[in-house]
Amino acid sequence: MSEMEAFVGEFVVESRENLDQLERDLIELESDPCSSGTLASIFRTVHTIKGAAGFMGLSRLQTLAHSGESVLSRLREGSLKIDPAIASQLLAMADCMRRMLSRVEHTGDEGETDVAAIVERLAGVQHSDASPAIAFADSRSDQGENMRAVQPTSNVRVNVEHLDKLMNLVGELVLARNEIVQFTAGERNAVLLGTSQRLNAITTQLQEGIMKTRMQPIDTVWSKLPRVVRDGAQCCGKRVRLEMEGQDTELDRTLLEAIQDPLTHVVRNSIDHGLEAPEDRIAAGKTAEGRLVLRACHEGGQVTIEVSDDGAGIDVAAIRRRAQERGLVSAKQARGMSDQEATNLIFLPGFSTVTTVTNMSGRGVGMDVVKTNIEQIGGKVSIHSQAGAGTTVRMRIPLTLAIMNALVVTDGDNRYAIPQINVLELVRLDADDAQHGIEMIGDVAVYRLRGALLPLVWLDTELTPGRPVRPAGRPGQLARDSAADIVVLQADDLTFGLIVGEVNDVQEIVVKPLGRHVRGISIFAGATITGNGRIVLILDVPGLAVQANVLSEVRDTRALPSNQALDPSAEATESLLLLAGPDESRMAIPLSQITRLEEFSRSSVERVGGREAVQYVGDVLPLADMAALLTGCRTPVPASRTGNAGTLHALIYAHEGRQVGIVVDEILDTVKENICHLRPTTRHGVTGSVVVDGRVTDVLNLDTLCATLMSASASDGPIGAEV
Repeated sequence: MSEMEAFVGEFVVESRENLDQLERDLIELESDPCSSGTLASIFRTVHTIKGAAGFMGLSRLQTLAHSGESVLSRLREGSLKIDPAIASQLLAMADCMRRMLSRVEHTGDEGETDVAAIVERLAGVQHSDASPAIAFADSRSDQGENMRAVQPTSNVRVNVEHLDKLMNLVGELVLARNEIVQFTAGERNAVLLGTSQRLNAITTQLQEGIMKTRMQPIDTVWSKLPRVVRDGAQCCGKRVRLEMEGQDTELDRTLLEAIQDPLTHVVRNSIDHGLEAPEDRIAAGKTAEGRLVLRACHEGGQVTIEVSDDGAGIDVAAIRRRAQERGLVSAKQARGMSDQEATNLIFLPGFSTVTTVTNMSGRGVGMDVVKTNIEQIGGKVSIHSQAGAGTTVRMRIPLTLAIMNALVVTDGDNRYAIPQINVLELVRLDADDAQHGIEMIGDVAVYRLRGALLPLVWLDTELTPGRPVRPAGRPGQLARDSAADIVVLQADDLTFGLIVGEVNDVQEIVVKPLGRHVRGISIFAGATITGNGRIVLILDVPGLAVQANVLSEVRDTRALPSNQALDPSAEATESLLLLAGPDESRMAIPLSQITRLEEFSRSSVERVGGREAVQYVGDVLPLADMAALLTGCRTPVPASRTGNAGTLHALIYAHEGRQVGIVVDEILDTVKENICHLRPTTRHGVTGSVVVDGRVTDVLNLDTLCATLMSASASDGPIGAEV
């Protein structure tokens, strides 16, 4: 690189930093027109750019800066007062300067950029009929504006390519360190062992030091958002106050670049869709000015970023309606979704509830971009909204992508790494627990962990291409004398258990990209090399959950084929829970009506207000007998419902914020059946009959069966635990 090229590069970098500061100061001055210190800072910045442009022979850039300087001079004299029109012209000047700097960076000259129009508008605002201005007090601290502000003595600029190379070399050093430490773990030679330990300590310190050089405060990205908020609010005719918390939170510069676009999308959506117009806010009893809050903090080895507004919240009904109109979900699916699942539909590609395309939104390319970009860097996005109170978009991302802690597990002869951020806990089942503690609900294996049902996935099953899901006999196929290791994982908001051959240990791994031959496999996120030189694949936990059908398609925000969504026969197909009824009859209940399946010991049943109940998740859960509900009675749960082991099988039913446990004889299976043409019946609580596996089965309606129970008279006391 020639000396002149080095000068040009330094000029571009410094000028861009100055423009970043200029935008922040202009927005601050617009909100506080009496701040003489802010105005002085703006003047110095423009004057610095003007002087540097003249030195570099960039006449057009110098002319543009001079025009802005003239406006700022009148503001300092007090003959002109800052207002949105003047601020907009000065920001437009900054935008034009950025375009010219990009040209200088790539070609070495400013090209034929026409600045006459902006210069003319800047001259126009100086002679507009402005209201009497506020004179800014002279301050000795404002002197020296003609001198260049001197920053680089405790800071040195380093090309990011050099940092990337250093990070790669440190990664290789970490791998070599792991190998040496493993080989000397049982070494009796004190000198060799001591040398290995010193190498381990020095490598760790070097790694931390290099990573710190790559870490930057999130304010590097946030500093650009006040301009986005200001322009967006003006475009939408809204008033927005931006607040920031945790600007000093640091993360890897590569991740900062990756989150810039998603963060901008979320902020723009909050302004356009979240916050109401001033008159609507006043009518709702709010202040005319909307509040937009950015928060960032470190949590458990990750960075959590939140964008919160105090707007109207998400209209879930509108989302359901729009999704049906677009053929993304069927009417039946929309009705069966929880509000949170319906809210997650906004992540679908092309989804938008806006019917008119504007400069801000309406094309449906916002939130799906956010989700895709965040997931590409190993993060996840969630949305929480409350009607009338506002919406919060939460993004969780790793601190760095280069090196992470991972749990190494074994399956057969191969080892796999699971990112530590996805691991909640480890559960070791002895031989007896492995044989009897793993249950089957339909074709899904579950384990009851502290009272909650934990779906189970076998790693060897998911790693075998084309291998069918293990049948109901899978738990019994475990060797009678073998234990089971369960790694409890979290994917999105779902928890599931991964059964592995063996749990090894937690290691610090260096993440390497996948080769082309395995890059398309969704359950792998990357690869690493362990201390013994073996290549280990890194599991992608959300991808694993989707492949194993633990994470549903709706929760994964994947659109259903439009022909499936609109197919009447598909609409009538529903998942049913098969039950053993009185006198060897068969009954079925739509799974959509059931919150959970639970088991209670008979000894846990108590009498409360003349009814039977159990303690359940910190509340009192009343119990009702299915046979009694079918006859319209409200008798206690009989002893015959206890089963051979003194166990009650209960379906948890919720209605209007309260829940009750419906005790049944036996849960048989789950099936999917077309219930479009049920045989009609007049029996209480029975929707109709259908043939399932060659048996006539009554399809029950819990809403009807429990209507009398859930609306018990006030004299009898409330029925149902609070949800």
